[in-house]
Amino acid sequence: MKHQELTEKAIALLKQMIATESLSKDEDDVAEVVARFFVENEVEVHQYKNNLWAQNVHFDPAKETILLNSHIDTVKPNKDWTLDPFNPIVKEGKLYGLGSNDAGGCLVSLIATFLYFYKKENLPFNLVICASAEEEISGRDGIADVWDQLPNIDFAIVGEPTLMQMAVAEKGLMVLDCIAHGESGHAARNEGVNALYKAIEDIEWFRTFHFPKTSSTLGPIKMSVTCIEAGTQHNVVPSECKYVVDVRTTDAYSNLETLEIIKKYVKSTVTPRSTRLNPSGAPMNHPVIKAGLQLQKETYGSPTLSDQALMPIPSLKMGPGDSARSHTANEFIFVDEIVKGIEGYIKVLEGASIIYNNE
Repeated sequence: MKHQELTEKAIALLKQMIATESLSKDEDDVAEVVARFFVENEVEVHQYKNNLWAQNVHFDPAKETILLNSHIDTVKPNKDWTLDPFNPIVKEGKLYGLGSNDAGGCLVSLIATFLYFYKKENLPFNLVICASAEEEISGRDGIADVWDQLPNIDFAIVGEPTLMQMAVAEKGLMVLDCIAHGESGHAARNEGVNALYKAIEDIEWFRTFHFPKTSSTLGPIKMSVTCIEAGTQHNVVPSECKYVVDVRTTDAYSNLETLEIIKKYVKSTVTPRSTRLNPSGAPMNHPVIKAGLQLQKETYGSPTLSDQALMPIPSLKMGPGDSARSHTANEFIFVDEIVKGIEGYIKVLEGASIIYNNE
């Protein structure tokens, strides 16, 4: 299939997706749109809940498998939209609509790329495409739930708007609910142990502590205290102070290792809401990364989360569009970005194919 035909199909699919409301946990209709597209293009598609996937015709279990993944869900349109978020319109080279940039443009570009390779013989690797649900909320019915349904995956290209540059690492996330404990007493007398003061000591630790190891791609772990709550009335010394810490982890430590260090130093009770959103990345000597470098693509570490956090394999984040437009009013992607996205993905995989064959 030629690039122009692939581009036309991709843009038509993206328009259909924009016109179909697909908020996280409510992706049934858009999953049907994407499934129908696969069927119309003679691709055998599988579905689990609202996750869809397919594999190349000449799939060989003896070969490594590369996953092409992006998501079908969107956030809710914010109040500042002046256009209809569900009406795809093209104006001055921009395709407007909710999810156009994050991450519809990436998904349709990856699907077009998959179609390009779908029937090719003698690929040195397998390709699996997966359009997953609930990415925007890191939901449990998305990529994590469908993972065991997929063939064994060795590497993933995750479609998120990166201006087609390569995010070779991504920070993880832990949200910590912390409680400093004291003893209540009358504020007018020298009674009690003020939990607020005890919390302040730990909060200062979170503000100033530097972990010994620093990631070469993601830099230091970043910890930010973002919420605090204590006291019931002005004349009672609080016996409890609750606060929340946002921890952006790096590949220098796992989330569990980071949590263990935190608990060692602070006196507050520390409870993570989850440890499942781990940092991720890919080795620079992987054929896909090497192919991207040969194409003069820049590499960087990303501070924002994607479904990479839920994949227990090396992964790369790359896609058309600009993350600065994600979740904004009157969201758009340039039509030309989709054209270049398809071309870019194909060139990277063709370059990787040569490297695989030469290794």
